[in-house]
Parts: sequence; C-alpha cells; structure tokens
Amino acid sequence: MQIATDDLSGPEIARFLDEHVQQMRAISPPESTHALDLDALRRPGITFWSVRDDGVLVGCGALKQLDADHAELKSMRTAPLRKRSGVASLLLEHIITEARRMGFTRLSLETGTPDFFLPARKLYEKFGFVPCEPFADYRPDPNSAFMTREL
Repeated sequence: MQIATDDLSGPEIARFLDEHVQQMRAISPPESTHALDLDALRRPGITFWSVRDDGVLVGCGALKQLDADHAELKSMRTAPLRKRSGVASLLLEHIITEARRMGFTRLSLETGTPDFFLPARKLYEKFGFVPCEPFADYRPDPNSAFMTREL
C-alpha cells in the first residue's frame, strides 16, 4: 500500500469523500455530523492523504492544524470492502508520524458514539488515544466521543 499527500483534485477521491460525508449524515443527526466535505478539506492548515493498493483508492485521512502544538485527525475512512485489512492502522501510524514531524505535541479527534463507530474507537485506543473533553469549537454532544493523545 502507498500513502501519498493528495491535492483533492481527482474525481475518484471526490466520490470517495462524498460517500463518506453521506454515510456520516445518514448515521448521525445534522448537528452531530462533523465530517468535512471536499471544499473544507482544501482549506489552509489541512494536509490530506490517500491510501492506494495497486492503484486502487482504499483509504484516506487528514490532519487539521488547530494551533502551533495541537492538530485534529479528520476524514479517516477505509473503503467498505477493505475494512479490518490494516488500511486504517497503516494510515493512522503515518499521520501520527507526520504530526510529530510537523512539530505537533498533541493530536485529538472526534468520532461517533453509536455502535457503528466502535471499531474506530477501538483503533484509536490501540494507538494511545484516550477520552477527553470537547476541544477546539466542539461542544458536549451525546453523539460524539472526543479523544486525544500526546505525541
């Protein structure tokens, strides 16, 4: 598998992210859906990576700078047919390494509380993320789980 910075200009990644946003909107109420669309992911301060296996898009993830020391993990997604095949672990390890290289000392994330998100929460726990209070512009929400880790 290859992980590369993606400029978000291709139609394949646009479809992949649209599927992600639509899925998140179907699972979570509108006020609890924090998935970024293509335009939001193109904003300054966000680095986006795609994961390909033999040229096929199998995953993606992003890092959003919150301040000089703190970044947020965004848009983690694995292609449905590739879930539990190591894509997310490989990508998360890459993003953590890149966050350190960029000088961040803390990495946080928001994910859902419904059972659908349980595999994601377990993955984040495996990588040292622990529950935390809402950060940045987030507010307490029964549909959101907030996690963080020091780098």
